[in-house]
Amino acid sequence: MNLLIVTSLEQGLILSILAMGTFITYKILDIADLSAEGSFPFGAFIFAKFISIGINPIISTLLAFLFGSLAGLLTSILFTKLKIKPLLSGILTMTILYSINLNINGKANIPLFSYSSIFNLGSTLFILIIIVLFIKIILDQFLKTETGYLLIATGDNESFIRSLGENSNKYKIIGLMISNGLIALSGALTAQIQGFADITMGSSIIVVALASIIIGDVIKKSSSKIKNTTGVIMGAVFYRFIGSFVLELGLDPTNLKAISAIIVILFISYNNLSIGNLRFNKTKGGTKYAENSQSM
Repeated sequence: MNLLIVTSLEQGLILSILAMGTFITYKILDIADLSAEGSFPFGAFIFAKFISIGINPIISTLLAFLFGSLAGLLTSILFTKLKIKPLLSGILTMTILYSINLNINGKANIPLFSYSSIFNLGSTLFILIIIVLFIKIILDQFLKTETGYLLIATGDNESFIRSLGENSNKYKIIGLMISNGLIALSGALTAQIQGFADITMGSSIIVVALASIIIGDVIKKSSSKIKNTTGVIMGAVFYRFIGSFVLELGLDPTNLKAISAIIVILFISYNNLSIGNLRFNKTKGGTKYAENSQSM
């Protein structure tokens, strides 16, 4: 049982990086970015490529983030410059990345057991905690900068940004690059911890990210002091524990994706019903209600 807890916590922390990346597009920019399903395995395959030619695992992991951000750049160019709808732009990027991933190493599955990883440096759990905390702190600080505030405002009110003489597309590009970079980083870490990179790694990964974000929203409602990034991390870990618990009960692993979708449905329904009840109480003179802002 202790092994199950540790494994679930490790996987949850890796998923929290994915969720923080998706949080930027889904909650801040209000963009449905499906390129995540291509960026996630892209990060894994980029790591596999560089580690196989003798590059240091830390540098290989950082390169996965860098190349992942370029995937976000491609998506943003498609809909800011070529005026393709964001949803379709993400699907196109995901499709392009599928072929790129197959061509990076020449095959669909790359074993990594014979190569070193960043987890060889010490305790896997400890290293993941350090990485996640570092990303959380950097992301929190970035969102407090002028660029971060303008990024948030772009998702809230794009017209307002333009009235300030700023180019809102610039901040969409920044947000998508950071988002996909984090998603690719999560993919690279997943490949290292499971010992292989596979072309199917990104299948339905967006559902996992959304589940983590939505669960994080529910957790955040319990305390206004919980930051958005903290809620996302807690949501990812909690989601991973739910999945492990369900499997421990004897559920066939082939049904896990369906369970993931059901978890998302349940938590979205809970959020919507809670918001509806609070609004009703407010109109009746009941408790004070402050809806969670889409901005940070």
